[in-house]
Amino acid sequence: MSVQSVYDQLEPLLSRVSKPVQYVGGELNSTAKDWDETSVRWCLMYPDAYEVGLPNQGVMILYEVLNELPEVLAERTYSVWPDLENLMREHGIPQFTVDNHRPVGGFDVLGVSFATELGYTNLLSALDLGGIPLNAADRTDEHPIVLAGGHAAFNPEPIADFLDAVVLGDGEEAVLEVTSQIRRWKDEGQPGGREELLLRLAESGGVYVPRFYDVSYRADGAIDAVVPYRVFKRTTMELDEWPYPKKPLVPMAESVHERMSVEIFRGCTRGCRFCQAGMITRPVRERSVEGIGNMVQCGLEATGFEEVGLLSLSSADHSEIGDITKGLADRYEGTNTGLSLPSTRVDAFNIDLANELSRNGRRSGLTFAPEGGSERIRRVINKMVSEEDLVRTVAAAFANGWRQVKLYFMCGLPTETDDDVLQIAEMAKEVIRTGRQAAGHNNIRCTISIGGFVPKPHTPFQWAAQCDPDTVDDRLRKLRAAVNSDRKLGRSIGMRYHDGKPSLVEGLLSRGDRRLGPVIERVWRAGGRFDGWNEYFSYDRWRECADAELRPLGVDVDWFTTRERGEDEVLPWDHLDSGLDKEWLWTDWQDALDAQEQDDCRWTPCFDCGVCPTMGTDIEVGPSGRPLLPISPVGKGSPVANSAFG
Repeated sequence: MSVQSVYDQLEPLLSRVSKPVQYVGGELNSTAKDWDETSVRWCLMYPDAYEVGLPNQGVMILYEVLNELPEVLAERTYSVWPDLENLMREHGIPQFTVDNHRPVGGFDVLGVSFATELGYTNLLSALDLGGIPLNAADRTDEHPIVLAGGHAAFNPEPIADFLDAVVLGDGEEAVLEVTSQIRRWKDEGQPGGREELLLRLAESGGVYVPRFYDVSYRADGAIDAVVPYRVFKRTTMELDEWPYPKKPLVPMAESVHERMSVEIFRGCTRGCRFCQAGMITRPVRERSVEGIGNMVQCGLEATGFEEVGLLSLSSADHSEIGDITKGLADRYEGTNTGLSLPSTRVDAFNIDLANELSRNGRRSGLTFAPEGGSERIRRVINKMVSEEDLVRTVAAAFANGWRQVKLYFMCGLPTETDDDVLQIAEMAKEVIRTGRQAAGHNNIRCTISIGGFVPKPHTPFQWAAQCDPDTVDDRLRKLRAAVNSDRKLGRSIGMRYHDGKPSLVEGLLSRGDRRLGPVIERVWRAGGRFDGWNEYFSYDRWRECADAELRPLGVDVDWFTTRERGEDEVLPWDHLDSGLDKEWLWTDWQDALDAQEQDDCRWTPCFDCGVCPTMGTDIEVGPSGRPLLPISPVGKGSPVANSAFG
């Protein structure tokens, strides 16, 4: 049966909520399809506000990949703010898609992309508003398959009760295979109902179905076993064959990224021990210079954006980054099109690269991520950036006309001391001193941004004890005092940080197991929403709900967070294979405790992390032999150009 739009009921309420434009849809490059002309229907959800979710590359890519199939329909939904949620409940309006305002409960699949664990309560809100039972065991053939993906899905156990299925790793090919399974099952008359469909997905080898697994616990609270078998992550190779999104969505409302973004490579082998994204996306797979140029050109023509973000985990590490930036700068010189890189490593940065990025006259601040204040702690986390290298790079930038730099750090790292954190202040002061000397004036600025460290699954720090919030907050207070101790320098140093409490909750959810499901539900029923937003987050609510649910089980928040794990402990995600050898991770954890660094395996012999043989893949870096072809811009000030790609 067709699923009808609820916009007629929704529209009268929009004047009563903040930012109503985020709910109306109709974005440039969005897709509208006839429900009855398609056989498989996906609702893709990013469990956060529209302004955060719409620019998400993962959802945007899957939206386009699915909608390219004539028989498949894909629409999007985002978390609604509490003001609209209250009105929807009052007026009986279900969770809806922004594309055609169809109820999410009518789709075949609700695919949820989790970038962070702090979106779990938002999932429960969407399920409840959509008329979908919270617990997967209570759903019938009339309800969609709730399927999770994204980085946080590499340990889905805390929300296993609420999920029907999980896909680990890259989604482009996975969603097409899931779609084929669903279409075949429907064409056969849906034999065996929901249970048979989930069984088929599980037997395909690339989908984890939590209900088919049994978890047993030991008397000390640790996991005894998870059976029956392992599930492996998906890895999409040959990224040039997947040049998505070809027509990026242009938001109707203000969003966190007002630009067109192109992923220039996937994966990272730098080996930063805190970085889950770098570990779970191995191996490195680069797009060719030509492929990147095609994506930039198509995206600009489709959107009209005036900034192109060249995205990856460490974009300056692309083996042909110089050719990419120079080629694009040449191509768009004289237009309004600017280029940008996300946070870059000091040892991959140079002034020539920066000048190419700013050739059109835009010169924003530079961003680097030393992550640790002292050389010792940087060896622990394998972020080998010396203070001398940083200061030298920043001095060169200030001498060439830059006026501000942002430095990212973490607090609460394994083995960290007060002195490791206080050296952040000394580094920032030296940046200002050297910058003033290089620039010849005092009109420069350094901003230090500090986040709380959260140990993540599938990293060498998955065994580490998380630092408690009181210690983190105390170190941050001492750091602020150290920054302000010299007024002449301190007035040029900005400091941004979050207290340690949200990080502890994120840590609880990151390394938790199925016993956290009732905690999450209890938090949600107590009003938990948008836990990634300071104005909605409540540490006390999380602690109270966790105490109530966990203490009868003989464990508590500290057991999941501030406790160090042993080598032989069964971790909740051990049955979910990211390709990394657990013994290699443990060895790297021991090297971290000894402050021993490890090189990047792109340019050195293999360190046997396990990914390439396990996944049947290999590192893919240039030179690709496919250069960027020149084009002639249509007119000055326009991003649109004549293609010469043939």
